[in-house]
Amino acid sequence: MMEQLLYGGAGVILFALGLWAFLVYEPLLRKLIALNIMGSGVFHLLIAIAERGELPPDPVPHALVLTGIVVAVSATALALAMGRRLEDDSGGR
Repeated sequence: MMEQLLYGGAGVILFALGLWAFLVYEPLLRKLIALNIMGSGVFHLLIAIAERGELPPDPVPHALVLTGIVVAVSATALALAMGRRLEDDSGGR
């Protein structure tokens, strides 16, 4: 039960910090980092939900988190490439 609260609390804090950074900062790279932090918070919450007391943890949220990590890395790489192209095309260096 204590681990559940720890992971859940960490997830909420990470999501809140990421949301704050996304709303406050203007540069695209900082916004992308903020989105990744928010995603980590959601992953923490999913892991906290998977706990079922004395029973083994539910495997479905763990599979969702693994899939989410792969998608997040791929989406981050795509966003970085698109951001770099946008900066190169606009001459913003």
